[in-house]
Formats: sequence, structure tokens, C-alpha cells
Amino acid sequence: MMTAYMDHKNLANEVIDEVRTKEITDGVHRVLDDIAQAEAAAGRESGSVKLLAATKTRDVGEIMAAIDAGVRMIGENRPQEISAKAEGLIRQCAQRDFSLGASADADSQAAANGHIPFHLIGQLQSNKIGKVLPYVDTIESVGSLEEAQKIARRAVTRNITVGVLMEVNESGEVSKSGCEPDQAVDLAYQIGAIDGLQLQGLMTIGAHVDDEKTIRNGFAHLRDTRDTILNSGEPGTSECRELSMGMTHDMDYAVAEGSTIVRVGTAIFGERAFI
Repeated sequence: MMTAYMDHKNLANEVIDEVRTKEITDGVHRVLDDIAQAEAAAGRESGSVKLLAATKTRDVGEIMAAIDAGVRMIGENRPQEISAKAEGLIRQCAQRDFSLGASADADSQAAANGHIPFHLIGQLQSNKIGKVLPYVDTIESVGSLEEAQKIARRAVTRNITVGVLMEVNESGEVSKSGCEPDQAVDLAYQIGAIDGLQLQGLMTIGAHVDDEKTIRNGFAHLRDTRDTILNSGEPGTSECRELSMGMTHDMDYAVAEGSTIVRVGTAIFGERAFI
């Protein structure tokens, strides 16, 4: 249970020891090196792939150690964790002259020096939308028109625009969410036309198999889908550029197939003590 897990770890904790700081710093540097090597191997421009640190179960101190080591995008799976960590993260980032997520003040010094995007990368229940909108600037897990409309209604009420990545279930695995691949283009056109949302790209989770060809085929199909949407000229599709695909275990395949965001947790922070 989520509440039981949060009883065992203070996610708002801001202080970690030197050993843990070094573990995280080394993890970030290894992953950044791996991304650079994958970019080079794929013949892609250096810096074309962004690292999103997946921070599920990690506390404020651990996340700030990753930011200090060079992470410039973070993603949470659970709205409850966002609520527990956001204020501490915003304050700590401001001390370093960074703005974080939707809390950014365009006139602030922090916003001028650097912005760290804050994404929701897990599923979002309707009753939690209001909890995350003050903090995240992009929701990566929008897989239906109904979900998009619910987010948009709350965004319009707040007079804000929320970035969304449309989730596509490229692997077809029943355990995964997201729209069907053959419905993705039409759904993107519908989402792109909704006030209060900005369609920024597509997201998928790679097939849970050991076969490289199968995994890469899914990633390649998402890239082709993105290209179709981006080149369509349909209203609201001109910013549909991002491809959030690839995690710790399949990052190289994703970069080779055009990923612009890789979501990495374990390789930065180590194995999770909690699920």
C-alpha cells in the first residue's frame, strides 16, 4: 500500500550523507556517459537526448544530489510523492538558481538561469489532477481523449497550459496503458486541438522481452507515428517533437531509434528498497 510505504521513508528529507551523494553522482555521470556513447553510435548530435531522472521512492536529498550531478529533468510516478516532495524541491532548486516545473516564475532570477522540467510519468487518476498541476509542467501518460479532456478542463480553470505526451502501447502488452498504435495519429489530432493542453510528443514503454528486434520495432514505430503527426499540419501538432522512450535496460535501443528523452531511475539511484 502507498500509505504504508510512505510511513517507512520520509520523502521530504533533504539531507543525505557523503557516501549516498557519491553513489548518486557516480550514477548520473555513468548514465550521461552512456547517453553520449549511444548518441555517437547512432550518429546523432551530442546533446540531442535528454536524461529524465525517474525519482519514484527517492527523497528530496537524493533528487537534489542528482540535480547537482547534472540532471536537468525529473519525473515522478505518483501524485502522492509529488505532494510530499514538491515544496522542498522547489526551495532547494531556487537556492541553486533553478526554477522547477510549473512553479517557475518567468520574472525570477531562477527562471532566467535555468529551468528543470518536472514530469508526471505514471498514471494519473482524475481526482489527483488538481494535486499535480501546481507542480508539473508535463504529463507523460495521457492515453485517451477522456484523460486529456479532464486535464484540460482543470488547466483552463487555472488559466494555464499543460504539456502532455501521449502514451502509446507499442508492445501490445495488456499490463501496459496507453492507446493502441493504430489509433495514435487520430487521437493526437484530437488532443492537439484541445484548449489548455500542448501536445509535446509521444511516450512508450519498451516491450518486456529480451529480443532486440522486437523492442526496436516498437520504438521505430513510435518515431514514425511522431513524424506523421508532426508533418500533418493539423492544429496543435507543431510542437509534437518529443519521443520519451527508453529506460535503464533498453536505453541504447531507444537512442538508436530516435528517442529524445530517456527515463532512468535504477542506473542513477540504485535498486529501489520499495516498489
